[in-house]
Amino acid sequence: MTSDEEREVRALLERLRQEHRDLDAAIAALIAVSGADILQIQRLKKRKLQLKDRISHLEDELFPDIIA
Repeated sequence: MTSDEEREVRALLERLRQEHRDLDAAIAALIAVSGADILQIQRLKKRKLQLKDRISHLEDELFPDIIA
């Protein structure tokens, strides 16, 4: 991976982490509201899990586990 590619992956990783944090805050706010839409909360949680998987994949690309 070239340094430009690594820089792009790191930037994407930071954007995904920010979106993950934003979703966490949105979910918490919806849960706090009485009568919140359960379906919407479930969709946000699913999106959050997808982001977590994508973040893990990108971290593995940047920091591969090398077993010696």
